[in-house]
Amino acid sequence: MKEIKRFQVRGIPDQVNRADFSGRIVDFWAPEGGSDSVLIAHDGQNIFDPRTATHLRQTWRLAQNAIRVAKDNHRKPPLIIAVFHSSNKQDPYGRIKDLSPEDAFRNGIKPSNPIATLDIADLRGNAYLSQIFEEILPSIAQTTGTVASPSNTAMVGSSMGGLATLYAAAKYSEHFQTTLAFSPHWVLAGNPLVEYLIDNLPQHPERKLWMSRGTKGLDASYQPFQELADDLARKNGWHSNFVTKVYHRTGHNERSWSRYVDDALRFWLS
Repeated sequence: MKEIKRFQVRGIPDQVNRADFSGRIVDFWAPEGGSDSVLIAHDGQNIFDPRTATHLRQTWRLAQNAIRVAKDNHRKPPLIIAVFHSSNKQDPYGRIKDLSPEDAFRNGIKPSNPIATLDIADLRGNAYLSQIFEEILPSIAQTTGTVASPSNTAMVGSSMGGLATLYAAAKYSEHFQTTLAFSPHWVLAGNPLVEYLIDNLPQHPERKLWMSRGTKGLDASYQPFQELADDLARKNGWHSNFVTKVYHRTGHNERSWSRYVDDALRFWLS
């Protein structure tokens, strides 16, 4: 881990850290003295820093929301690890390559555009998740003095990050037990992808699953796929530890997700 800088964000005590992990940028924040819980977030550009946000300086305000929810539940706030995707001018599809559920496509599921323009060999979802759990998480946990069990560790993502979160829940189930998937981008490959990701989710009494979508813009197209995902989850035994939500009049953007991420955080931390 190579430190890049530290910076302040309104509403967050102390500083947010930015570091380089073998070329991947990660922002992270922990309460003073560390924490007993960890939240790993995809699309790290949009988590803390308005200057790196994709759309109009809009972030998830994830730390501010987590601090408030943790206080309501008489807990310390979690360590928050925000992992940047690798899209840039030289690699405009870097985000898709990072966040795609690679094994699904290697096992024959046919993606739609724009991923159809890529060779499956270019996908790096497995390497991306491996870096998170084998390099980034252990290093930051040690640096911040955080010791968290899998039952106190969650992953959150939206759109492609929602798919990556569901995919990680199957591949790295020993590392985290709460899966928070906002607006999963099911249209990437339709029903076969829904079936693959939901059917591969591990079952355990302490595991928690959250899925949600809006009703405006791109989120409106998710309805039939999310309804299938919900039905499959229930058939597979997800009941009291499963929440699925539809947020009417919300869309596919950080402003919408920031408005209701506290619901998912309460589900996790309660």
